[in-house]
Amino acid sequence: MGFLRTIKEKLGFGPDFSAENYDNDQYEDEYVEIDTTKDIGGKSKIIVKSFLISSYADLKDCLNSLREGYTIALVNVRPIKDKDIMELKRVVNKLKKTCDALDGDIAGLSEDWLIVTPTFARIYRSNMTEDVKE
Repeated sequence: MGFLRTIKEKLGFGPDFSAENYDNDQYEDEYVEIDTTKDIGGKSKIIVKSFLISSYADLKDCLNSLREGYTIALVNVRPIKDKDIMELKRVVNKLKKTCDALDGDIAGLSEDWLIVTPTFARIYRSNMTEDVKE
């Protein structure tokens, strides 16, 4: 019990902190508004970015972001999958080769989504993710 009390005190909750003493009403109306249009620029170390691929040419931005080494790409391939299956195979092969060259990782999240990571990240494989095959 003394161990938990020490942790609570170090976190600033004081010795008399308990669920009964916690006043949730004082925090009920407080919130933080996040500006999603703000450019975070160089402050961010890792960026998770989504890409919509409707043609092979759309792949350029995704590949450039991956080559920079700080982007985890969520790639939606549904538009190209619905349009041309051979073009989809070209896109997936190019993503896989780029990923291999960067020592990254690639996996399918669903039939329409791929996730591609640079060298510092690995994708946890479960029954929900599947390896991308050429």
